[in-house]
Amino acid sequence: MTTPLKVLVIGTGGREHALARALSLDPGVAEVHAAPGNPGIASVASLHDVDPLDPASVAALAQRLAVDLVVVGPEAPLVAGVADAVREAGIACFGPSGEAARLEGSKAFAKEVMAAAEVPTAQARVCTTPEEAAAALDEFGAPYVVKDDGLAAGKGVVVTEDRDAALAHAAQCERVVIEEFLDGPEVSLFAITDGDRVYPLQPAQDFKRIHDGDEGPNTGGMGAYTPLAWAPADLVDEVLRDVLQPTVDEMARRGTPFSGLLYAGLALTSRGTRVVEFNARFGDPETQPLMALLDSPLSPLLMGAATGTLADVEPPRWKPGAAVAVVLASGGYPETSSSGDVIRGLADAEAVDGVHVIHAGTARDGADVVTAGGRVLAVTAVGDSLAGARAAAYDGVGRVSFDGAQHRTDIAARAAEQG
Repeated sequence: MTTPLKVLVIGTGGREHALARALSLDPGVAEVHAAPGNPGIASVASLHDVDPLDPASVAALAQRLAVDLVVVGPEAPLVAGVADAVREAGIACFGPSGEAARLEGSKAFAKEVMAAAEVPTAQARVCTTPEEAAAALDEFGAPYVVKDDGLAAGKGVVVTEDRDAALAHAAQCERVVIEEFLDGPEVSLFAITDGDRVYPLQPAQDFKRIHDGDEGPNTGGMGAYTPLAWAPADLVDEVLRDVLQPTVDEMARRGTPFSGLLYAGLALTSRGTRVVEFNARFGDPETQPLMALLDSPLSPLLMGAATGTLADVEPPRWKPGAAVAVVLASGGYPETSSSGDVIRGLADAEAVDGVHVIHAGTARDGADVVTAGGRVLAVTAVGDSLAGARAAAYDGVGRVSFDGAQHRTDIAARAAEQG
C-alpha cells in the first residue's frame, strides 16, 4: 500500500479551489496545502504565504513542508519557471517547464509548433508593426481576430467586425497574432500528459463573453458545463489523434517535453475541427464542473504526469450526469473590479442539493468573506441531467449576493434545451 501524499497547490483562484477540493476528497492524499490560497481553499487546505511568481520561494516552501507533489495552477508561474525550480529541488511537480509553457506564453510559438506537428488550426500572421497588422487584417477580412502574443489572463483576444477596433487592439500589444476567423461552436478539451502518454478528459464548454447571448467583451470565463451531448461521438479520439498526441510528440522532439495539463481550445468549424489556442494548465471555469464529475482519484493522474509514469495509471473515469458552473463577477468586470464588498448567502447556496461554491476572487475581512477580484465565485452543481444541474446551479446563484454582482443567465441553456 502506497503512503498517502502531501500535496501543495499553487494559486489563488477558482481552478485552484476546485483542484484542492478534489485532492482533499482523494483517499490517496494525506494533506493538502495551498499558497497563497483564498478563503474557500482554506476550507479544504492549509494556507501559506508565498509569491507564486517567485520560483525560488515556491521551491523553498515545498521543501519546508516536505510535500510529495506540487501542483501549479496558473499560467504566469509556469511561464516564470516555477515548475523547473520545484523539480530542481527534488520534488515532483505537475506543470510544464518554463520552456514548454511557451505553448501558452506565446501564441506565435504555439502556431510554430502546430505547423511542425501538422495540427489543424487557423491560418495566421505574426505582426509587430501597424503596417503588418493592417495588411493581415485585409488578407483575412472580417470578422477580425487579433490576439496578444503574450499572457493576457484570457482577455487578450478581440474578435470584431470593426477594422479600427482591431487595429487599435493590435497597437496596444508589442506583438500580435492575426488569424482567420473560425466558425462553429468552441469546445475545451483538457489532457493530462507526462510528455509521452496522453489522457484526455471529457470535453467541456465555457462562455467567454460577459453578457447573455455572447455579447460584450471577453472575460476569463463566465461559466462552463460538461459533458457535451451535442458534440461528435468521436471528438475525443479525433483530437487525441490529430492534436494532442502530435503536439506532445513535437515538444519532445524539440527537447522541451511537455508534462502537465495541455488544454486545447477547439472550434468545430464547417471545415472540421481546428485548434483556437493552447493553454498550459487547467482552464477556469471548466475545471470546476470537470472536477465535480471526475470519478477517479485525482492524485494518481497528477503524480503519474509529474513522474513520467502515467502509463501505469488508469485513465480517468467519469460519474454519470452533468455539472454546471455559473460565475458571479464583481461590479465593473472585465474592465475593472470592485473589492471589499461583503458576500452574503454562501451557506444558503451550499444548502442546495448538489451545489458547492468555488471561491476565486475572495478574501477575509474579519468574520466576513468579501470580494477581491473580477471573477468572485463559481456556483457549481451536479445533477442527473444537464437541465437538473443547471437548475441547481442557478438556485444557488440566487442565494448569493454582494454589491455590484453580475452573472450570465444563459450558461448551458441551449444545450439543456436540446437535452
